[in-house]
Amino acid sequence: MKEIAPGIVVDKEIKFGKPVIKNTRVPVDVVLGKLAAGLSFEEIMEEYDLKKEDILNAIAYAARIVGEEQTEAE
Repeated sequence: MKEIAPGIVVDKEIKFGKPVIKNTRVPVDVVLGKLAAGLSFEEIMEEYDLKKEDILNAIAYAARIVGEEQTEAE
């Protein structure tokens, strides 16, 4: 298991190596998808037994990844 960001880990044995919330099997993309669908922090925390810090870590990780992304300009 490797921590790739605060509170975010990858392990090839868990969810095929997708980034997950540390000490869980909850993928970061699932948390972000739930937020995008309009669920509140509280609803996600209850559904996945997460802490607010876990959700904030997922958002921070995603922001870092998107910030590093480069696309071709037309």
